[in-house]
Amino acid sequence: MQKDILLTMQEDLERALIQSTDKRRWAMLIDVRKCVGCHACTIGCVSENKLPPKLQYRPVHEYEQGKYPLVSRTFLPRPCMQCDKPPCVPVCPKVGKATWKETKGTGAGIVPVNYSECISCGKCVKACPYGARTLDPGGFHTDGTPAVQQYEKLPAFEYGRKLARDGKGLPIRKARKCHFCLHRLAAGQLPMCVTTCIGRATYFGDENDPQSLIAQVKKGAKMQILKANKGTAPRVYYIANEKLEVLYV
Repeated sequence: MQKDILLTMQEDLERALIQSTDKRRWAMLIDVRKCVGCHACTIGCVSENKLPPKLQYRPVHEYEQGKYPLVSRTFLPRPCMQCDKPPCVPVCPKVGKATWKETKGTGAGIVPVNYSECISCGKCVKACPYGARTLDPGGFHTDGTPAVQQYEKLPAFEYGRKLARDGKGLPIRKARKCHFCLHRLAAGQLPMCVTTCIGRATYFGDENDPQSLIAQVKKGAKMQILKANKGTAPRVYYIANEKLEVLYV
């Protein structure tokens, strides 16, 4: 019986976590040939991070290519690219305090947001060419029903903090985005979107580790990145059967 790739990536993760920061490079690879458009990754992420309505860290976009009768349809998950040259960072009035490119600890390589320092100006939201940042609009999915369900008020644990969802405090009106489930990585767990993907289309790990599954898959396939012309050096890669036009516009 073939070993589930989640088990392999879990072993890769445990090995990566004992490596020093300067030797490790977190990356994500999405094989759109295997994505079935089920949106399980989106819903898993919403649940994990207690996201309000109209806010998604991991949306799955749908695109059509070609002309009848040669038409193809692609499902394209689009998390934060965790760019090595993130355009969202230098435009922040409180750069280095509200958002930055992390270089230390478990989250080295990730672009985080400090909700306590964010001033809700939205400049980073406009600067991101991938639409990966959103100002938290607040609210609950069960607003307008007889009662807001208690599971929506359970705390989130992003960035290792306990954030109460009381409808008033942090992170409402703050810039929010995917962070590769940093709190889960710190606990030795894979990002939620990786574990909920029924097609096993998402790979995650230390691409500097030649033994890791993501490094092996990346080596054996032709990679594409989203909006390469922007020069952002993203850490999210894509595999497709052909050149995806939607990745370049």
